[in-house]
Amino acid sequence: MSKLSVAEAAEKFKVSKEAIHNRIRRGSLDCVIEHGTKYVLIDEPATPAQEPSDTKYYSYIEEENSSLKDKIKDLEKQNLSLREQKEQMLIQEKKKIEQIYKERDEQLKQVLHTITSKFLPNIDSQQVSETAQEFVDVEDMTESSVEVDDLSNMRSEPISLKRFLKLKAYKPAKRQRVKNRFKRLVGVDARVIRKKGKILIDPVKYDYRDLLE
Repeated sequence: MSKLSVAEAAEKFKVSKEAIHNRIRRGSLDCVIEHGTKYVLIDEPATPAQEPSDTKYYSYIEEENSSLKDKIKDLEKQNLSLREQKEQMLIQEKKKIEQIYKERDEQLKQVLHTITSKFLPNIDSQQVSETAQEFVDVEDMTESSVEVDDLSNMRSEPISLKRFLKLKAYKPAKRQRVKNRFKRLVGVDARVIRKKGKILIDPVKYDYRDLLE
């Protein structure tokens, strides 16, 4: 609280001395009298706390932006690294799959070549190769692998009718007709036997041309 004379108070409020006296009489201004002189008591407003300067604020924002940019760069690097690792894994898996199929194809070609050259000389080997991919399943592949080992020694060994007909590359209708003929001869014709639910024939030992026409 400051203490001003009437003249100083009039100057401060930009009014006349009479107006200051009137305010004192109305009680809107406090006053004291010291040594015969009247003084006006003025409450000075508290000095507001200084707010951070714009420069400091902008500096803080820039630091935060810089930090965020660094984090973004790190995340981008990590993302790129993960993508490269994923692509490398896919490439390796693709190579493995290609190698598996390549080995499988080589094995199939060897099986078909042996069978067609030794047991089915009248069949076009190229035609057999083209149709084998459609009909050969895993079970038949395993079975044929065993047959090749036996056939390579030129021994008479029964093979499944299903396998034999697939190698013949007949159309589905004819294949079914031939299959039905063989079924009717199970237990009747010595050339046709059933073992473990499969119809077996022996093309080396027997002639089946009468059933294949």
